[in-house]
Amino acid sequence: MSKDYYSILGVERDATSEQIKKAYRRQAMKVHPDVAQGDDAAEKFKELSEAYEVLSDPNKRSVYDRGGDPMGRAGAGGGFGGAGFGGGFDFSTIMDAMFGAQTSRGPRQRVQPGQDALVRARLELHEAVFGCTKPIRIDTAVVCPKCHGSGGEADSKPVSCTTCRGQGEVIAIQRSFLGDIRTAQRCPTCHGYGTIIPKPCTECSGEGRVRSSRNISVRIPPGVSTGIRIHLEGQGEVGPGGGPAGDLYVEVAVSDHERFRRDGDNLELLVNVPMTAAALGNVMTVPTLEAEWEGSNLEDRQIEVEVPSGTQSGDRITVKGRGVPRLRSNGRGDLGITFRVETPTGLDDKQRDLLSQLAELRDETRIEAKPQRHRGLVGWLKETFG
Repeated sequence: MSKDYYSILGVERDATSEQIKKAYRRQAMKVHPDVAQGDDAAEKFKELSEAYEVLSDPNKRSVYDRGGDPMGRAGAGGGFGGAGFGGGFDFSTIMDAMFGAQTSRGPRQRVQPGQDALVRARLELHEAVFGCTKPIRIDTAVVCPKCHGSGGEADSKPVSCTTCRGQGEVIAIQRSFLGDIRTAQRCPTCHGYGTIIPKPCTECSGEGRVRSSRNISVRIPPGVSTGIRIHLEGQGEVGPGGGPAGDLYVEVAVSDHERFRRDGDNLELLVNVPMTAAALGNVMTVPTLEAEWEGSNLEDRQIEVEVPSGTQSGDRITVKGRGVPRLRSNGRGDLGITFRVETPTGLDDKQRDLLSQLAELRDETRIEAKPQRHRGLVGWLKETFG
């Protein structure tokens, strides 16, 4: 062996490919003729490049380590690849080492997967609680109905691009201190596909897909809440060239209800109670959220609850299992009912006389204020009405 390539690169004989690449980068910046001084700079750089070509190729390195000629030459000592440095040196191999660039990627596929799509669905409270089938209108890319994704007219088939000869890339040459740097760029004629369509489809302009609005039915499971996304596989955007569609995500937004308030898996309801019923106690019929759901049983659309004697505004009772179905488990939350005692107004003479008698019996004809701990209006409302 007339040359010690390991010494030229300054690496050990067991150096890894990454160590060899880094060593070459480091040495090339020092000995290149555009940077280094001296008449032998070109020869040193050519020798360095030859060492890298051999040691970066596993097959050539194996031949070299066994004492053979990795360049396949009959005599030792020839130039790098048999080419002189000034005669258009091919840097396609060392580009990867210097800049991590890939010199060739080949043509890209005309048929590509589509992207996912996101739409939002507005639900009423009973739809979110009990589930429903919701019609939704979406605007996505679909397969072109005229060319069926091919991108061409019926009598037009893709042909090889004459600019890149079907490679999808063309070689660009740039001058640098390292010499002629050759890089692969996407072909401007075929846009990297390697083929062109002589007569593109007039409906999709060769894209293989068009925008279209369509209606789909989405099954909403019971118990969803605002922000929940429902995944529909293959209902998203069709890809270029009629490629497989992505997925569709339906994001739920639940409207506020005029009477019921949702708190996680529970429902809250505020009901008015006459003063007499609050004082004496009674049984009250309360409508449930099932009353707004067509799929509910008639007996579930209202319940009877007991109003305890002496009920005060803000008192709350709980009805088990009449809340929201749990989305990822069994069972339902609870229904909380808060009472608000109504003071009668518009009394006639007889009613006023009866209340006056009650006030005398309870010694409430003249009352004294009994101040309570100050909670503020907001605090009182929160404590009273939840």
